[in-house]
This record gives sequence, C-alpha cells and structure tokens, in this order.
Amino acid sequence: MKASKAYSIPFIIWIFAGTLVPLASIAFYGFTNRDGDFTLENILAMFRSDHMQALGLSLLLALISTAICLVIAFPMAMVLRESKYGKQGFLIFVIILPMWMNFLLRTMAWQVLLERQGVINAVISAIGLPRQEMMNTPGAIVLGMVYDFLPFMILPIYNTVSKIDDHLIEAAYDLGAGRSKVYTKIILPLSVPGIVSGITMVFIPALTTFVISNMLGGGKINLIGNIIEQEFTVNSNWYLGSGLSLVMMLFIIASMLILQRFDKTGGASLI
Repeated sequence: MKASKAYSIPFIIWIFAGTLVPLASIAFYGFTNRDGDFTLENILAMFRSDHMQALGLSLLLALISTAICLVIAFPMAMVLRESKYGKQGFLIFVIILPMWMNFLLRTMAWQVLLERQGVINAVISAIGLPRQEMMNTPGAIVLGMVYDFLPFMILPIYNTVSKIDDHLIEAAYDLGAGRSKVYTKIILPLSVPGIVSGITMVFIPALTTFVISNMLGGGKINLIGNIIEQEFTVNSNWYLGSGLSLVMMLFIIASMLILQRFDKTGGASLI
C-alpha cells in the first residue's frame, strides 16, 4: 500500500463512523415504524399543519437573520480590506473573539440583556421609557442568530474581497467610474463566492437551530429544529424525528444547490 493511501485511512474511518453510519441510522428510522415495517408516514408528517407552520417560521427567521448578517458583514468586510495591516489584525481578532466563548454562554448572555429586569430594560427605564417585552419573541431569536452567526458571514466575504486586485479598482476609477459603479460592477460581482459561502454558513445553521429558540424564545416559539429535538429527547420518537430530519436534509441540499448555481452565474457574468 502506498504511503499516501495509508495516510487516508484515518480520514476514511472518520467519515464512515462519523457521517455514513449516523446517516444510515437516521434513514433507517425515518423509513420504518416501531414494528420495523417500511413506511412513509414519518416523511409525510412534515406536511402536518403544526410542522408546516414551524417550518415556515424557521425559513422566515433564517432568511431575515441571513439578510441582516449580509447587510452588516459586507461593509465590515470592506472596512477590514481597506484598513491598515495592524488595525486589520486587531479588527479580525475582535470579530473572532466571541467565537472563543462557549455557544451556550453567549446565548445566555442575551437572556440577561433582554429579560424584563435585564440590562437593556434597566437603561430604557432609566431614561423614562416603559420596559419592553423582548424575551420570548421572534425578534429575540433573530437577534441571537445574528449575534452567533455573524462572524461566519464576515470572514468568507472578507477573505474574498481581500483578494480583489487593487489595479482593477484603480482602472475603473481611471476610466471614469464613480464609487457606486465600482462597487456594483467590480467589487460586488467579484465578491459573489464569499457572499454565497457566507449565506450558506449562516442560513443552514439558522434554519436548523433549536438552542437559540429554546433559550431566547422560552419554549413558546417552536421552530422545526425544536420539534425535531423534542421528538428525539422528550417523546423518544426517533422514527418521526428521523423522518423530519430527512426532509430538512432535502431542504438544506436544495438550498446549497441553488446557492451553488447562483455562484456559477455570478462568476460567469464577469467573463
């Protein structure tokens, strides 16, 4: 056996044990019932009204969170690109720093900030305004998603825009293009790969999250991720949970294919 093939053995074992076996288990439970008979009931259960409502809300909040992250991340990536090297490294450090903290702790911090007796309401009350009910709302969940997933949007876009040749931008200015034209015709099209990567890295975890909605929604707002998690942990119904998970996998694969197609279209338009 060649050395290169031998080096790949641990990776193959990891993929088999950590990916293929779990997927096969989910597929088995998703297409069977408690008697072990083949069934499509677990898959078709996604079309129940409560599941469709949760899926629709999940899609809506994921889209809103992704859009907000994109609006914030693109200007931030441009600021990083145009900043000096030392300042650039510091800003990247500030962006990455929250990711070093445990995910649950970061989300719990927003509970302290948003609750009725929390920091934000204390400030609002201090200036004479009535306290606001911010916890257990879709807005709180979106805020938590944006906070937790924003770095995954900024870094891919920054990685792409930092590789744009300055000579292209200078040439556009020399040919009479204004700032808006340079951004729409040069920078934005060349940033498509980073934007697509960032959207993928934010939209998919936002669509499937259940921790953020549990903690900031107080269990009152059920997303599809919460329903799947409850089927596995509370109801011990692995069959229904697996069926819903398989449908969500199809949604994820479809979104990735759409984004990949958009990426190719964006790249082709530059030729």
